[in-house]
Amino acid sequence: MKEVLVIYYSQTGQLFDIVSNISSSLEDEDINVTYLQITPKDMYEFPWKKEAFFDVFPESFLQIPSPVEEPDPKIFNKKYDLVILGYQVWYLTPSIPVNSFLKSENAKKILNNTPVITVIGCRNMWIQAQEKVKTLLVSCNAKLVGNIALVDRHINHISVLTITHWMFKGKKNRLLGFFPKPGISDKDISNVVTFVPSIKKALRANNYVGLQKEIVKLGAVKIKPFLVLADKRANLLFSKWANLIYKRGKAGDPKRKKNLILFNYYLLFAIWIIAPLVFIVFLVTYIFMYKKITREKIYYSSVDTKNN
Repeated sequence: MKEVLVIYYSQTGQLFDIVSNISSSLEDEDINVTYLQITPKDMYEFPWKKEAFFDVFPESFLQIPSPVEEPDPKIFNKKYDLVILGYQVWYLTPSIPVNSFLKSENAKKILNNTPVITVIGCRNMWIQAQEKVKTLLVSCNAKLVGNIALVDRHINHISVLTITHWMFKGKKNRLLGFFPKPGISDKDISNVVTFVPSIKKALRANNYVGLQKEIVKLGAVKIKPFLVLADKRANLLFSKWANLIYKRGKAGDPKRKKNLILFNYYLLFAIWIIAPLVFIVFLVTYIFMYKKITREKIYYSSVDTKNN
């Protein structure tokens, strides 16, 4: 009997739909699936209140852990043949609950010497968040063997409007009645089962060599070079903002609030003014960066780490 553990945190329920579609198709007479939901001790409400949404930015980006509930002791009674780790991206970083769990001693016990497939659900930028998860998995002595990244397929500015509507209103419906539904499409959430036969074959054989290449061919990961560039640039700028705001005090501190308001305006300016200009520069310089872009597409599609 093969033992699979599904670890996830899902604030809206979307990520749970994704990982449960995978696990329910994976479960078989010789494959048993167990679930571990990461539960923060201080819950993050959904829909978000705008102030609370921005207030998690510094701790999220700086990967400062927050207490999570202890797993059911029965989780530790098994040695797992595979772990499926589902996570959201908050501010270009794995969400605080997932980051907190991966930095815990419990994660080290569960993930030690264990193959892991990551499953990402996000708006569009996940590359640098996955690099951070790779580092956390290495610290747990886990082996990343696969990655599936599902994103909102609509253009950047459309998805900004629709996801904001969903986050602050809590309704996954059409903004103003004609914008597309926010988040990952129902079709993509359903079609995630496409990757299960390859995963099942690797699990039964206990051989994950070549799994990522196989599921990439099936559409598990799609790299958009401009978003790779935007992700890198945004991480540099977010680092400056996060450190500045974090030094102003804890949540609720008036000095911190002022800086968070400024960060909010910066985000609006970056999304609506800077990003289009950067895209134009990217198009103009694309031919000169072609070799680098090709190397990055191969690397970020893989489960390799930069130390390999």
